[in-house]
Order: sequence, then C-alpha cells, then structure tokens
Amino acid sequence: QVQLVESGGGSVQAGGSLRLSCAVSGSTFSNYVMAWFRQAPEKEREFVAALTRSGGVTNCADSVKGRFTISRDNAKNMMYLQMNSLKPEDTAVYYCAADRRWIPATMAAQYDYWGQGTQVTVSS
Repeated sequence: QVQLVESGGGSVQAGGSLRLSCAVSGSTFSNYVMAWFRQAPEKEREFVAALTRSGGVTNCADSVKGRFTISRDNAKNMMYLQMNSLKPEDTAVYYCAADRRWIPATMAAQYDYWGQGTQVTVSS
C-alpha cells in the first residue's frame, strides 16, 4: 500500500514562494506517475501539475505555468512543487497523488493514492 505525506505548506504574502514536498513509502516510487492537485473552499479539486515516472516529462495547468515547477527524486522517494510568484488565488489545500499508469493524467479520478493535504494560504 502506497502512503503519501505532504509537507511545506504555510502562509505567505503575494509574490512569495513556497516549496511543497511529498514523501512516498510502501512501494517502488519509480513505478508511479505523480501529480499535485489543489482544492479551495467550496471548489472542486483541480489539477496543478504532473510528471512521468522518470520525471523527464512534466505537465502544468495553464494557471501555474511559468510560476510552479514540479520535480521528483526517485532516489529519495520524494516529489516537490516549487511555487513562485504566489497569488491569493493559489490559496488551497494542496494534495499529492500517485498512480501506476504510464502517462500522467489531469483528472483526480484517475489517481488511486492520495496524501492528506497541506494548506497554502496567500495573502494580498
């Protein structure tokens, strides 16, 4: 059973940066595509970014392109989301997700494993 644990959330002013981490255990990390999603109050969970098993191919939502960078370290069983130039609309609970598919998906329903989430709050 795969376990995912997010960390690195917090409160920051607009224009600031945060780095989220996702620690994965319980299975071979490199067998999973990984993704970040976020969910703001009273909104649906939305795709943020994803990357292939090797990390060689990434995909980001248009709303975060040029500001967020997703990466992974298969030797450390870790995934990261570097968030720069944060905006108040980035405020949400951020979740990491994993799945054994080969191609990263952008729909939450296509991921089998989820972390508990970490809160990111951006003030104006």
